[in-house]
Amino acid sequence: MIAILKKNADENAVAHLISWIERKGLAAHVSRGSDELIIGLVGDTTKIDPFLLESMDIVERVQRVSEPFKKANRKFHPDDSVVEIAPGISLGGGQFQVIAGPCSVEGENLIRIARRVKAAGATMLRGGAYKPRTSPYAYQGMGPAGLDLLCEARAELSMPIVTEIMDPRDIPVFLEKKIDVMQIGARNAQNFSLLREVGKTRVPILLKRGMSGTIDELLMAAEYIMSEGNDRVILCERGIRTFETRTRNTFDLNAVPVLHYLSHLPVVADPSHATGYTRYVEPMALAAVAAGADGLEVEVHDDPSHAWSDGAQALTPDMFDDLMRRIALIRAAVTEQPEVVA
Repeated sequence: MIAILKKNADENAVAHLISWIERKGLAAHVSRGSDELIIGLVGDTTKIDPFLLESMDIVERVQRVSEPFKKANRKFHPDDSVVEIAPGISLGGGQFQVIAGPCSVEGENLIRIARRVKAAGATMLRGGAYKPRTSPYAYQGMGPAGLDLLCEARAELSMPIVTEIMDPRDIPVFLEKKIDVMQIGARNAQNFSLLREVGKTRVPILLKRGMSGTIDELLMAAEYIMSEGNDRVILCERGIRTFETRTRNTFDLNAVPVLHYLSHLPVVADPSHATGYTRYVEPMALAAVAAGADGLEVEVHDDPSHAWSDGAQALTPDMFDDLMRRIALIRAAVTEQPEVVA
């Protein structure tokens, strides 16, 4: 349930209403939009008489929210959320960013790759220090040593870093090293203990859609994080498992506009994991930009044939240079305001 307040609502009256809602045993989520003030009622709303609420002087109207996700719902927060990653680097609200780097941190080649992707225009560096793999015998990542290499690259290039966290017990290490964005991978999209724990931090969270997850399940995963107090959540469409075998996953570009319609949270697209093949990454990245994604996450490696993981889907630095040039053209085409003819 949401209460949309009148534009001239007195602040004391608003505070009194919030106190009244909380005395009823519900949480009051306040969202100040450009045109209106909304109070979202979270909890057992059967305790509230909507007609009584609507009769209050400062309340314009009351609307029930049928979706199970509340804090992530655009009805609760009509304006786009903007998640600041670092000074001058934010996602959402028209601000577009590209996250690029190798699938996994392997060693000193990380800094070479980081220099190239930054020169091409990427604003954030990705790299896995911990790798969730289907096989227990596959490369699992460098662990803390990989985090150190990412931090060294950040220090040299002033690039925020994005890296996956898999275990709630690692959160203190990520906080100590001041990891800029903690990524929740597809395999942990419904690891509710992990979602709750990262929700207790204030670190931006890049939340990937589960391999077979629905859009509503992705939003409910975001709700787990936000329910603990962390509203700095970025949604990521990375493809879902279907009957199709010609690509690693099926890139559900429908999800980009659908998520923007349902939620105020920024939406990033990952064409690398979605397609699984280098030859498909660029066209699908451009399609995601045209569909309105707030950012991209792209895998780049200086020697993909010898990458320790996911080399088949990595772009070379030269290919990434060309992709960034094309992204600029697509963004210019879709964001340019059409000339009004009198």
